[in-house]
Amino acid sequence: MSDVPVTEQAPVTEQAPVDVTIVVPIQSPEAEVEEVVRALGGALEKEGRTWEALLVYDGIKGAPWEAGLRLQAATNQQVRTIALHKPFGESVCLASAFEHARGELILTSPQYVQIDPSAVRSLMERIDNGADLAAGWRYPRVDAGLNQLQSRAFNWVVRSFAGAQFHDLNCTLRLIRREVLEQSTIYGNMYRYLPAIAHNQGFRVEEVHVRHLSERGGTGIFSPAVYVRRSLDLLALMFLTKFTHKPLRFFGALGGAAMAIGGGIAAFEVVNRLLQEGETGLYQRPLFLLGVLVFVLGVQLIGFGLVGEIIIFTQARNVREYRIERIHE
Repeated sequence: MSDVPVTEQAPVTEQAPVDVTIVVPIQSPEAEVEEVVRALGGALEKEGRTWEALLVYDGIKGAPWEAGLRLQAATNQQVRTIALHKPFGESVCLASAFEHARGELILTSPQYVQIDPSAVRSLMERIDNGADLAAGWRYPRVDAGLNQLQSRAFNWVVRSFAGAQFHDLNCTLRLIRREVLEQSTIYGNMYRYLPAIAHNQGFRVEEVHVRHLSERGGTGIFSPAVYVRRSLDLLALMFLTKFTHKPLRFFGALGGAAMAIGGGIAAFEVVNRLLQEGETGLYQRPLFLLGVLVFVLGVQLIGFGLVGEIIIFTQARNVREYRIERIHE
């Protein structure tokens, strides 16, 4: 993410490290910039933690940008601003902020006061007790019932794919150790699945009940494109968490299923041709041609898996799927 274009960035002075860096992606002209920074900063000060805030503007100008500049001037660089020249999405905002964060802990937050700021204490307690990532779980929810139903279904599917008990991956209030971000790659919409990815890499991830104050965004049934994107993201999550180091199992399963279906269809047409009288050749039967096509597709999928296995084999020395927590001597 180091090649992300940044057109404006406040000067950063050399300062001592801080305990916590608050990261807030700004993606809407209605963002509550000052309210979020003051609420979370005040909660951290109550816990005796030093903090800084990074406001990442995803192509947003106007009132939110002016508010960020005012905070930066009033806090003597305790609040800093990063402006992207056009919208890149939340993952790019977070990645660009992580590169400039000085805190040993990273606190990500939505752009408005969604959660009771006192939840910071609970998140900090989990980190102090050994967790690597403490994720908020909005409970009870205050948004529309249909949204809650869709969220439950989404999180159930993620739990089935990732093998970890997460209940609210859509809540972006998270407290994260820097080590987790240094060893995790987020891109596209994968920021949403960071707890699942971190769990798969061996980090200790815990959910914390947080008080839900308000909710913004769409209500009701979303456009078909949204559901398609979510489905593709879930497929990518399943591959990244279960098959990254054994691609042949993934492509082999798909290829084997395709070969079985295609072979069955083709065999049925062959038998049907032998038992029936007439001069209609197999090449004139669309179903037979479809079966052959599906069979060949299965062979190709298995070939993709074999190529993936060759790549993993040749790069095995540079690929590590485990994490050493500590060495006792």
